[in-house]
Amino acid sequence: MAGMVEPLALYIHWPFCLSKCPYCDFNSHVRERIDQGRFAAALLAELRFEAARANGTGLRRPLASIFFGGGTPSLMAPETAAALIAEAGRLFDPLPDCEVTLEANPTSVEAAKLRDFRAAGVNRLSLGVQSLDATALAFLGRRHSAAEAVAALETARAIFPRLSFDLIYARPGQGEAAWRAEVRQALALAADHLSLYQLTIEPGTKFATEYARGAFALPADDDAAALYQATVEEAAGFGLAPYEVSNYAQPGAESRHNLAYWRYGDYLGIGPGAHQRLLLAGEMLAFRRHRAPEEWAGLVERQGHGVTGCETLTPRDRAREALLMGLRLAEGVDPARVALRAGMPMAQALDADMVRACEEAGYLAWRDGRLCATAEGRMRLDAMLPRILL
Repeated sequence: MAGMVEPLALYIHWPFCLSKCPYCDFNSHVRERIDQGRFAAALLAELRFEAARANGTGLRRPLASIFFGGGTPSLMAPETAAALIAEAGRLFDPLPDCEVTLEANPTSVEAAKLRDFRAAGVNRLSLGVQSLDATALAFLGRRHSAAEAVAALETARAIFPRLSFDLIYARPGQGEAAWRAEVRQALALAADHLSLYQLTIEPGTKFATEYARGAFALPADDDAAALYQATVEEAAGFGLAPYEVSNYAQPGAESRHNLAYWRYGDYLGIGPGAHQRLLLAGEMLAFRRHRAPEEWAGLVERQGHGVTGCETLTPRDRAREALLMGLRLAEGVDPARVALRAGMPMAQALDADMVRACEEAGYLAWRDGRLCATAEGRMRLDAMLPRILL
C-alpha cells in the first residue's frame, strides 16, 4: 500500500523560546512557565486527529520525515519528542530512512540535552548558530556565545548522524574577508548542511523599530550579493552545493523534510500556527491553526484539533504554489509533476513571453525537461516570480 501514495512529511511546532530575537517574526512566544504535560497531550491529540484525516479508511500513509520546529523545540522535554515520534510510527508507516530533525540553540543548557533527544529518535539536528562572531551574536540578540556555538557543533557532530546549522549574513558592517573566515570555521566543524539567511527587516519586529529610527544600516544589495557569492565559493570547498536558494548540502545530505515543501508534496502541520497542505480526493486542502499557544491547546482539548480555517485551493493556486516553491530548487520543476499535483498544465500558470525573456536574460533555463532558475535567476527570484506567474 505504501508504494501507491506519496509519503507524508510531518511538521511539529513547539512555540516557546527563552527570549524573542529582534529579527524574528516566527510564531514564537516567551513564557515564564510552560505546562509541558498540557502541550505534549495536545500535540499528541492533534497528531491522532490529523492522521485519521490523512490516512482515510484502512490506509496508513508512508512517512518520510518529521521536523520539530519553533520556537525552540530543544526546550521541549525529550520524553515529549520520544512520545510524538513513537506515536507517528504507530499511526503511519515510517520509511526505513525516515528523517527526524529537531531545531536547537547552541546554549550550554540545551546542548546538555542533545543525547536525550538522540535517544528519543531524533537523527538530524539543526543548530541555530547564526554567527560565530561575538559582536554579531550580541547584535542579533542571541543567548549563546561564540564558544558555546563551537562547543555545540562539536558535541552535535559526535552524537547525530546528520547535522545542519544556520548562519545569518548581510549584517551591518559585515566584510567579505571576515565572513569567509566565519563560514570556513563553521563548515570545518560541521560540513554537512548549511542554511544561510540574509538579514531582512520584518514588520512588527524589534529590528523594524530600530531600523526605522536609523539605529543601524544594512549592506547595499551589491555587497550582500558579494557575501552570498563568497558563501557559495567557501561551501564548495567543503563539498556543499547550493541545492536551494538558502540551503547548501553535501550530496545526500539535503533536508528531505524541506524538499517535501519545495517539491510540493503532502505535509501535515501540528501545533500552534502550523500550516498544512494535503491532497485528498483530488482537492488540495490548505489548513491553518490558531497561533496563540494556550488558545490552540484549548481548541485541541475541546475539539481534537486547533484548526481555525481550511481553504480548497484552485488548480491555478496549486500550480502557482508549486512553481513558487519549486523554482527555489537548483533541480527546478517538472511540468508533469506540477500537472499531477495542480490538476492543470503548468504552462497555463506561466506568462510565456516573460518566461522567454527570462531565458534570454539567462535567469531561466530548460534542463532535461525541467524549468529551472539559473544561479543568477535564483538570486533574483523575488523580483522574477511575480512577472512570470499568471
